[in-house]
Amino acid sequence: MKRTYLAVLALTASAFALSAEEIAPTAVAFNEGSVESSLTGVAGDPVMGREIVGSKSLGNCVACHQVTDLSDIPFHGEIGPMLDGAGDRWSEAELRGIVANAKMMFEDSLMPSFYKTEGFFRPGNAYTGKAADETFGPLLTAQQIEDVVAYLATLKE
Repeated sequence: MKRTYLAVLALTASAFALSAEEIAPTAVAFNEGSVESSLTGVAGDPVMGREIVGSKSLGNCVACHQVTDLSDIPFHGEIGPMLDGAGDRWSEAELRGIVANAKMMFEDSLMPSFYKTEGFFRPGNAYTGKAADETFGPLLTAQQIEDVVAYLATLKE
């Protein structure tokens, strides 16, 4: 009986995982800058999100933002707002919209659009300094966006 229950549970979980499809950058539905639906259907990992926010080769958020929780990473920027308390200031949907494409909420934002693949004047290939090629994609994957949102949601006052 226990094995049957576990087998049914495993099949249900795998069916759910198969039904959760990633939303393409061109299909993201913004509502006044917010993105209500998860881009992956999978919960974000705040530990991975912390790594992305602090990584110079991934999100590089600390180039423009200060985050007290990331005091182990040197040289935080002062261009963008401090991210301490981000989880109190913005909802998860708002955070997802801001990280995916901040210009949808803040038209004059200098923040890069981390989940966008079209509508650029002269796109580059991530942080390589080279022109875009046939592999051009968003700066972060859909799951990385979800991970960053999960981390930012933990930053409370």
